[in-house]
Amino acid sequence: MSFDQYNYTVAERFLRYVRIDTQSDPFSESSPSTEKQKNLGRLLVSELLETGISDAVMDEYGYVYATLPANISKKVPVICFCSHMDTSPDCSGAGVKPIVHANYDGGDIRLPDDPSQVLTARNHPQLKHKKGHDVITASGSTLLGADNKAGLAEIMDAVHYLITHPEITHGTLRILFTPDEEIGRGVAHVDMGKLGADFGYTMDGESVGSFENENFCADKAQIEIQGISAHTGMAKGKLVNALKVASALIDALPKDGLSPETTENMEGFLHPLYFSGSAEKATVDFLVRDFTEEGLAAHEDFLRKLMDRTVKDFPGATAKMRVDKQYRNMQDILARHPQVSEYALEAIRRAGLTPAVHPIRGGTDGAMLSFKGLPCPNIFAGEHAFHSKQEWATVQDMQKAVQVIVNLCQVWEAHS
Repeated sequence: MSFDQYNYTVAERFLRYVRIDTQSDPFSESSPSTEKQKNLGRLLVSELLETGISDAVMDEYGYVYATLPANISKKVPVICFCSHMDTSPDCSGAGVKPIVHANYDGGDIRLPDDPSQVLTARNHPQLKHKKGHDVITASGSTLLGADNKAGLAEIMDAVHYLITHPEITHGTLRILFTPDEEIGRGVAHVDMGKLGADFGYTMDGESVGSFENENFCADKAQIEIQGISAHTGMAKGKLVNALKVASALIDALPKDGLSPETTENMEGFLHPLYFSGSAEKATVDFLVRDFTEEGLAAHEDFLRKLMDRTVKDFPGATAKMRVDKQYRNMQDILARHPQVSEYALEAIRRAGLTPAVHPIRGGTDGAMLSFKGLPCPNIFAGEHAFHSKQEWATVQDMQKAVQVIVNLCQVWEAHS
């Protein structure tokens, strides 16, 4: 199989998708959290129908489902390819103006809408390897949306390739595009029966060649602090300010460890994410992360003890902590199905790449799908500098991801 003569559609699709604002909202209780995500969903359904996929549909929750039927009679497991449509709430996704820096010369890339936003090889080491590539950025005032519209475009182009190259034999493929992944609700309403897949892959990773089959275990901890309200003119000996208690708790966190900014690799952390309230009552929401459940429990025990010690310094104040489970390490599931990872690595090698296997310091839809019964590791999409105004991707890396998807379909067929 050769892609030498193939006219890739991945770049034009990507440039089209990133212009659609699909930012999700962690404070919304609706599903999807923002209706605008459905604008992209409708476009994707339309494009799938135009390719000849007759069952493409978006449901009430904004999930897009579609099937590329097998073109052989041989029994092959049903494989799902998944990407998410939403972009992060951390940075504006409205009015994205993508810029293609063709034949990148290796120098600094200054973004025109905000000249202070400069991509350098020092701040983005992967740029050192992209000389001659066509680098795509936003204009400096928004994120780009490569996370995860690169994955969407790659899956769509791979489907286009398979449809226009019927000589490539493959089993049944299921396509799943999800909303709200960035706020941890990406698979909350997935209909696993409707999906009907045996194994899956998310296209949501970073550097070309990378493969991830392990991720953080994750909980959310919320500490609610109750102070004592009093008129400020007569507050002496009476007022206990909950905001000050919460501030003292945050300040008591370790300065040299146990935080995102001081940890790497397999190290976990506690991360205060939201702080709200008044003098009478305040809440602090924490992300708790580790690669093992034992590590999670240890971090939560540490935080609870820190809360108790802090409250003792403010007589009259009380505090309670609630922990909500979020997701767990998909390696626990994938270890039972080693072929899912082995076949992905083979597909990456067939694309002329050297696989780089490493854990995700975060989570993906695939982690949650794995625990819903669909073992689902993560393959690179070529995204870099997620959730920031300096987010970027290259056309050539996205084309490699298209090749990997097509290769993977063939690997599953060959081993079945």
